[in-house]
Amino acid sequence: MVIVGAGLGGLSAAVRLAAAGREVVVVEAGREPGGCCGTGRAGTYRFDVGPSVLTMPGVLADVFGAAGEELRDWVPLRRLDPSYRLIFHDGSRLDVRAGREEMTEQVRALCGPAEAARYERYRRLLDELFAVEWPAFIDADMTRLRALAKPAALLRLAALGGFRRLDRLAARHLTDPRLIRAHTFQSLYVGLSPQRALGLYAVVAHMDTVGGVYFPSHGGMHAIPVAMAALLEKLGATLRYGVRAHRVETDGDGVTGVLLEDGERLPAAHVVVACDRLAARRLLPGRADDWRLRRPRYSPSCLVLHLGLDHEPPGQAHHTVHFGQAWRETFAALSTGRPQPDPSLLITCPDTGGPATLSVLEPAPNLRAADWTRLRPALESRLLTRLTDLGYGDLSGAPRLVLDPPAWAARGHTAGTPFALDHRFSQTGWLRPSGVARRVPGLHFAGMFTAPGVGVPPVLISGRLAAERILGESS
Repeated sequence: MVIVGAGLGGLSAAVRLAAAGREVVVVEAGREPGGCCGTGRAGTYRFDVGPSVLTMPGVLADVFGAAGEELRDWVPLRRLDPSYRLIFHDGSRLDVRAGREEMTEQVRALCGPAEAARYERYRRLLDELFAVEWPAFIDADMTRLRALAKPAALLRLAALGGFRRLDRLAARHLTDPRLIRAHTFQSLYVGLSPQRALGLYAVVAHMDTVGGVYFPSHGGMHAIPVAMAALLEKLGATLRYGVRAHRVETDGDGVTGVLLEDGERLPAAHVVVACDRLAARRLLPGRADDWRLRRPRYSPSCLVLHLGLDHEPPGQAHHTVHFGQAWRETFAALSTGRPQPDPSLLITCPDTGGPATLSVLEPAPNLRAADWTRLRPALESRLLTRLTDLGYGDLSGAPRLVLDPPAWAARGHTAGTPFALDHRFSQTGWLRPSGVARRVPGLHFAGMFTAPGVGVPPVLISGRLAAERILGESS
């Protein structure tokens, strides 16, 4: 079996297949495992250039558990406290804590006892939404007929407000604008504004505000794919880096192997393509992608400054969100391909055991929406000025790695966005690109472009689902 791509989705599939005794070869064009969960450098500084935290760690633990291993023996995790810090334009702040009592007390101190009571009721709603969605729509194989029709779950989801707009759902239960922002800004993770995202994506807020946020004790987020790759080697799988797939080969009965760019052929009855789905079309036979004729809608991108520091900022949380004063206007600008006039910033100051770093993310238009040859210099300068105004000092001379949409495209992300397709209704659940090529037996997909979608837990799940289909077909 051949896995194309050593990102989290590909590694997740590979571990389960190797643990089941299958012969597995992973080919990766890059020089290290990780894919989107990779690294970058500026001088002596190393940065995580993908996800900066882990939610739902049980999903990752299940990957190691499939091989009879304990996650803590490979990647010790620590729970972040606070999960992240929210600083509003008026100077007030809210530390997000996973514990119910601790978080309610934070809300009470910021918003008063009446809003704290409303928050507790909303938190119970988030619990209910998660309980419905996780087994029915997130942790389920949408290529299976039985996963396509769940009337009881759909009715329950509708009753809970899952098909309302996210901002309206939150405003129905909460009244303080700051608390509403705290529970709706996460919609950007799925590529939509709170005014356009469905209420069912409130589960993203549940994952971090209720489930908690975790981070590897050593080595940053890149420690996760490194550990998964090491586990694969222990299981006897072959990982080949700096090797680019050229074409998935087929005959009339299905997949027969993978042809590499250097002409070598790897025979295989099953192939998992676990990289950017649109970019990977060059690998596929003409009839392989049932999704070929649909018009893809991409998420916005981001401008990220990774900065090397000479010391850690005192009292800095791992994650801090600095909200701008504007709200709807910023999302309206982004949806029309314009820079946000007053963007909210995500600032990450991770404790990786190495030199101190700071990463600053500003949501931004993708390459399909804007001309970045003109945008980047102005936005980079504005971002550095904003950091100074926020009290981080003058970082204009700090060693830095800048990732803008052209840089994301150079890293293999279609449309210059690391967030893949957005999660509008027509690209959600069973309407998202399938994990199988129905007209090419043996060809499977994993990763962000495939259901369940964007984020570390969904990508890991996509790999698991691909492996389970293969094991079911070949048993």
